[in-house]
Parts: sequence; C-alpha cells; structure tokens
Amino acid sequence: MIDLAFAQVDVFSATPYLGNPVAVVLDADGVNDEAMQRLARWTNLSETTFVLQPTTPAADYRLRIFTPGGELPFAGHPTLGSAHAWLEQGGRPQSEQRIVQECGAGLVEVRRNDGALSFAAPPTIRSGPLEEAYLTDIASAFGIGRNRVLAHQWVDNGPGWAVVQLATAEEVLALEPELSAIPNAMVGAIGAYPEGSEHAFEMRTFAPGVGVAEDPVCGSMNASVAQWLASRANSPAAYRVSQGARVGRAGTIEVSSDAAGNVWIGGKTTTCIHGTITL
Repeated sequence: MIDLAFAQVDVFSATPYLGNPVAVVLDADGVNDEAMQRLARWTNLSETTFVLQPTTPAADYRLRIFTPGGELPFAGHPTLGSAHAWLEQGGRPQSEQRIVQECGAGLVEVRRNDGALSFAAPPTIRSGPLEEAYLTDIASAFGIGRNRVLAHQWVDNGPGWAVVQLATAEEVLALEPELSAIPNAMVGAIGAYPEGSEHAFEMRTFAPGVGVAEDPVCGSMNASVAQWLASRANSPAAYRVSQGARVGRAGTIEVSSDAAGNVWIGGKTTTCIHGTITL
C-alpha cells in the first residue's frame, strides 16, 4: 500500500459543488489496473483518473480514465479536472500557453485563459446518422415519439456517444428515460433555448453502458456534439450549454471555435478536496 496525492475537483461550474466532480490520483505510476478499477467503483463518481508519466516527449503527463464500469480512452471533464489538479500540485507544462495530455485517444491539448481551462475537441472516430432500429429504441426508452427527434448522429470520440436533437430545452429537461431498455447505450439529448437566453442549449447525457445513469456535466459529449452542430452550420461560433439541472447541478460549458476551425470546450474548475489516498 502506498500514499499518493489526491484531489477531487469540481468541473464546469463557477459555484463549487454544482458542477461535475472527478477524483484525481497523482503520481500514480505504481498503481495497477485492478486497483485503479477498484477505486473507480468505490468513489462511484462518473470518472476517476490517474496521472502518470508520459510515454511520449510531446506530452506533459499521461492520463488514465476509469468509470465504475470500465476504462475510457477520453473524457472531457476528467481532462480539465486532472489538468487543474496537476497544475495545482506543481506540474509545469513544456509550453506556458498550453498543456498536452496523453490518453487513450492520443494527445489532447489543454489551454489556460482567464482562470479557466479548455480542451481541444478530439476527432470523432464514428459519425453518421444512427441506425433506425437503435433510434427507435432510444426514442422508446426516452418515452417520446420518433417524430420528436429533429436530428440524430453518432458523435463518438472514444466513449461511444450518440445524440438526438429535440426541438426545445424544455423537452430535454422533461425526459424521464427508462435506461433498462437501452442498457448498453451512451446517448445524449440536446435542445435549444429561445434566442437571447443565457444558454444556447440544454444537454443531458446518459451512460448506462459504463454504469453511469446520468452524467451531470459531460465535456466529451459536448465536444463531439459541438463539432456536429458546426458541420451543419447549426450553431454560433461561441455559445454556452447548460447541463445538470435534473440531477441538482448547474453546469455551464463554454464552447468556442478558433480560426483554424478547432472546437474548444471550457469551464471553471475548483478543487474541493485535497490530501492523500492510500492504494
């Protein structure tokens, strides 16, 4: 058993304890896979991460990301929360302007700007419309008619995401999904707020496929959905997404695009717990 530096970081909310927490174990090179998964089940958070030495000189650190049900190649709020914890512990990136994270999805760039962190959305590994049978299953599990779905897409950047677009944010908030009908799904729903609202969209993310009923605030889903919306010319260059209201949170995701067409996903990060953990 060894004692390691530990932090629990709240991500995507300016108010602590209203975003999405991630447990971060630092200097975790001596922790084996079984212990990592055991801790992820024990914390019972949507993700628990382990910061390790990189295997490539291009990266500042390597990150492994576990849900209660298994390991993910990439996830959004764990990327920001882990970068926050690494910096707070004294991590020094090779570049003052950016941090490079190595993970199962490859190298992910994180930048600092006005006290907030944002990551460059990684490329999707699966896109295109959902199969009609799967879409019908999702609509049925959501308790809505197939005709309520305005658009749909595979938006998989690692975890296996699919998304359906509904007409309004209110429709998204009203969903009462029966997830036992789609036990392996990784699926989100997005709907627009009226023009001029504080947020452009409401998002909800359901991940029964990895043991998470509803992810409070999901960076990876917002990243791939933002790329999809941009490809359809269906979103402004910069906007905010609200997520988490149905599970007692108040997450805000900042979405922007740069001149090169890269999508950036950002938000506030706050350490709520820090100390050591014995593994």
